[in-house]
Amino acid sequence: MNTVFILSVIAALGVLAASTAVALPAAARRDSWGEPTNQSLRDRVNQPFEVLAERSNRRRRLNGGLTIAEHLARADLKLRTSEFVMIQIGFLLAGAVLGFWRFGFAPQFVIAGVVAYLIPMRYVKWRQGRRLKAFNGRLPDTLSLLSNALKAGLSLPQALEAVAHTSAPPISDELSRAIREMNLGSATPQALTNMVRRVGSEDLDLIVTAISIQSSVGGNLARILDGISHTIRQRIQAKAQISALTAQMRASGWIITLLPFIVAAVLNLITPSYFGIMLTEPLGRVMLVLAGISIFIGNLFVRRITNLKV
Repeated sequence: MNTVFILSVIAALGVLAASTAVALPAAARRDSWGEPTNQSLRDRVNQPFEVLAERSNRRRRLNGGLTIAEHLARADLKLRTSEFVMIQIGFLLAGAVLGFWRFGFAPQFVIAGVVAYLIPMRYVKWRQGRRLKAFNGRLPDTLSLLSNALKAGLSLPQALEAVAHTSAPPISDELSRAIREMNLGSATPQALTNMVRRVGSEDLDLIVTAISIQSSVGGNLARILDGISHTIRQRIQAKAQISALTAQMRASGWIITLLPFIVAAVLNLITPSYFGIMLTEPLGRVMLVLAGISIFIGNLFVRRITNLKV
């Protein structure tokens, strides 16, 4: 009990010190002329998290993954990277406090903090999937509009601008951003490549590759886009049919996967003494680990069976 009290006091003093550091006025920054620059409250609050965000971005670049800014751009979230890191740390602290309040210094305390920390990125991934699905669903119609504009005699930048004014989000937003980049001096293939990086669509990557090849070797771009549009429509149809045929199997897989965790959580909340032996006894922990491995393998098999590439 004394150890718990001492650790609680140390944690409270740490939170108090961090709050005081944020509340204190920061040292005035100076611009290139030596004049002090005024910082807003938002900038002062984000300063402690900018270093963490930059470290995370460097690590993601070294691993070949997307940075936090690129994840937020794909999810269409108007947040700074430091603000997103601050949200993650806030969820981590909230989950840890709730876990400590409910279970004390137990494995659930750590698990609650880790799960809460992962929630913001899972929400970002969910928004990315929803936005990508909406983008790919409107892509064939956008290609038809772009092909018709090229047939009418417009150049590619003019056709992209015309399609951006007539299409719906998220395609209109991405095309407008690409047009702004071209107006600022970027080449058309480079601006479209940046759009592929922001969206992450394989179909859009195919279109941009075809446009880049056509700009190098020539050819009828309108006819090429018509062929790609037909191919994408066929792929969307095939994906919809496969999704309908495998819906029951995917639902069964998720129910079988989540049911043991739900039952364990309910038992642990209702009667902790009944389920606590699984966490305190060595044999119970071994059984939980084996059960988790078995559930993971089963879910992996179900996902591999139902995940058909088109």
